[in-house]
Amino acid sequence: MPESYLKIAKELIRAESVAIANLENRIDENFKNIVELLYRTSGKVIVTGVGKSGLVGRKIAATLSSTGTPSFFLHSYEAGHGDLGGVSKHDALILISNSGETSEVIYLLPYLKKIKVPVIGFIGNSESSLAKKCDLVIDTSVPAEACPLGIVPTASTIVTLALGDALAIALMNKRKFKELDFAGLHPGGSLGRRLLTTVQDLVHTGDAIPLASINDSMKQVLFTMTKKGLGVVGILDSEENLLGVITDGDLRRGLEHTENFLNVLPQDIMTKNPKFLKSSTLAIDALYQMEEYAVTNLFVFDEDKTGKPTGIIHIHDILRYGIMG
Repeated sequence: MPESYLKIAKELIRAESVAIANLENRIDENFKNIVELLYRTSGKVIVTGVGKSGLVGRKIAATLSSTGTPSFFLHSYEAGHGDLGGVSKHDALILISNSGETSEVIYLLPYLKKIKVPVIGFIGNSESSLAKKCDLVIDTSVPAEACPLGIVPTASTIVTLALGDALAIALMNKRKFKELDFAGLHPGGSLGRRLLTTVQDLVHTGDAIPLASINDSMKQVLFTMTKKGLGVVGILDSEENLLGVITDGDLRRGLEHTENFLNVLPQDIMTKNPKFLKSSTLAIDALYQMEEYAVTNLFVFDEDKTGKPTGIIHIHDILRYGIMG
């Protein structure tokens, strides 16, 4: 019956919630010592395990790395067949084992002790062989797994994952790891793009910039706008300073309301003292400014805003890059 499926699912979630809540009592001085040890580690934090513990270890290693603690996962079986060479005396190792008797992990300890690598255990049996040989241990035991048979790794894996998250975030706080640091490690994500991408990364430069002289004819302005294809032309004075802009909307209005429009001078229809951006402006901030000013293009200057614009950026350049993704 569908009702029985719902009951089982709810009971499992409830059991796992209780298991995680009970973990809070194990966040003590021992946990603090682990944080301090890993913070002082000059090398990498290596996480190892097999089976479900290995899968959990991969996630913990990934979370540590993404929050400022260089880390990688090492499969215990492969480590025993040569991959242990990737571990140096400057590293620290976190081993994960629910039983505490995982043979593939036990075989690694003599070499780790030989090169004096500190070993931290996330272990479900505090009286086990592994627990007794680790330098620091956190008990990840649960009264029972959350599945009806009591054998499928459920509560034990979620507890270990939660412990790994707690460790990563504690280290993140210890390192004063900020949003910009996180973005730097995630350049492919939308957060990274928002916090790292500047106008300079997306700007049209060189011959692509639609510019005309204050002395140019309206026919030349029209030609420039058509050729550059951005719907705007910047008007420069004799010293190549940006005096104003003419948009395609300005041209349409001029054609509609002005006789002999081609004889009009650029200064007669341009918008004076136009808004602009500095090249170091974040692209996301440029997007907000465009929305505020109700424009689709902004000319770009170097930081000192002297002389000729160094580029122009269109709202589509920002949206295509996935800044808002």
